[in-house]
Amino acid sequence: MIPDFFILNNNGKLELSLNSKNAPDLRISEGYRDMLRDYDRGDKKDKRQKEAVLFIKQKIDAAKWFIDAIKQRQHTLLSTMEAIMNYQHDFFLTGDETTMKPMILKDIADITQLDISTVSRVANSKYVQTEFGTFKLKFFFSESLSTDSGEEVSTREVKKSCRTS
Repeated sequence: MIPDFFILNNNGKLELSLNSKNAPDLRISEGYRDMLRDYDRGDKKDKRQKEAVLFIKQKIDAAKWFIDAIKQRQHTLLSTMEAIMNYQHDFFLTGDETTMKPMILKDIADITQLDISTVSRVANSKYVQTEFGTFKLKFFFSESLSTDSGEEVSTREVKKSCRTS
């Protein structure tokens, strides 16, 4: 499995990066831009030239839209993972599952201002590599239970304590 994100602990400061496979460097070919400039500078403009220029303009507009969509996707991925990283900060520093806080999709959706379904799609299909291993983002989500004293405890912590008992 290839991770989508990397989290590095740099002397207690967590650094998040997106795997370059999710961050392609896309740009519009200069050749097409040059063609449009040359056409605009030219004197005679026949019907075939006009059609060709219109075709090129349409393709450039489509490419710009596609590049913007990819950038928006990257922003969504990074903001979601950054919210998870900050929420589960202690785990990413120590690798200790008992430090994980109860966290549901709505918590991350509220932080990122994204729809819960968007956060769910990211969490269900992406992986993060840490110094403690590679994890599916879904791993960081868990419900909570209240103790007799009213303290919220992650269901993961309860399951872990039941295994050791």
